[in-house]
Amino acid sequence: MAFRNGLDSLLRPEDSVLVLIDHQAYQLAGVGSHDTQAIVNNVTALAKLAKAFRVPTILTSVLAARGGYLFKSITDVFPDQEVIDRTWVNTWEDKNVVDAVKATGRKQLIIAGLWTEVCVAMPVIHALGDGWDVSVITDASGGISKESHEVAIQRMIAAGANVMTWMALAGDWQRDWARTEHVQELTEIFIAHLGGSGIAYQWEQQLLNTLPGSAG
Repeated sequence: MAFRNGLDSLLRPEDSVLVLIDHQAYQLAGVGSHDTQAIVNNVTALAKLAKAFRVPTILTSVLAARGGYLFKSITDVFPDQEVIDRTWVNTWEDKNVVDAVKATGRKQLIIAGLWTEVCVAMPVIHALGDGWDVSVITDASGGISKESHEVAIQRMIAAGANVMTWMALAGDWQRDWARTEHVQELTEIFIAHLGGSGIAYQWEQQLLNTLPGSAG
């Protein structure tokens, strides 16, 4: 097994493309691995993070007429974005999705979706076999049970996938606080979606007089 290490293994916004898969009402109703509100919060934060760092984002659903549209909190982030509706369970067998990803010219493929054991694992394993560098955002994904989610993660790791949370991804993309072009957007995402840590971060900024719009 090849180890993923070294600077080049970290994710870079200019090389990343995000695919959000099947964050729909039917799939959310079946999630048993996470609190469902946490899934909504985390995938919304992930979508906002991608937009803040100008990372191309592909939105896809499966049989939306029956399973529901993508969460409004996602489509509100990308109001003009087409959602690719599929019949394929394995997203990587849908030519429209794959062509959209390839058109970005990027090779660091990042995936989150519902459910982890099926609609995430299948395209991740498939894309890895096609030579893509694939990362899975585990806390913006969910399975029908905790075991199902965790076993799917083990299966993807065994296939060569990198796994991380949306906050870890934010760290990779930001990398250096001297890079100030995304700091205000990142701060707003943290405050809105990072729970107690986000509120503590807001408090720290208050004490340092560095809140967006502050005079200090």
